[in-house]
Amino acid sequence: MSHFTTIKVQIKQGEVLFQVLKELGYQVEQNTQVRGYRGDTISAEYVIKQSNGYDLGFRKSGESYELVADFWGAKINQQEFINNISQKYAHKTLMETIQTEGFNVEEEEVLADGTVRVLVGRWV
Repeated sequence: MSHFTTIKVQIKQGEVLFQVLKELGYQVEQNTQVRGYRGDTISAEYVIKQSNGYDLGFRKSGESYELVADFWGAKINQQEFINNISQKYAHKTLMETIQTEGFNVEEEEVLADGTVRVLVGRWV
């Protein structure tokens, strides 16, 4: 019986996800197997290999990605892990959109609660 759990995440761009995982310091392998309980595996596009043999993977599901892992053995705080990646992904996507649309970042600050406030402008 498989112990893998999937969690849908609001991530659509695989290349940006890959960049975010690398920036957060994870060693990421592409298009490989996620390891779980008793050697069970499942395929994923982006996999963070862990030394305990319980990996974390992101695989495409429809238009977005989902996180797949055997969380019992992965021994991570799921919510914290997802929040960190989601926030960094949203910030990176925003910055790319700002640049593409011709805006400039006027001001950026991290608030006490961890929220990132970005003020943008554009000459018309």
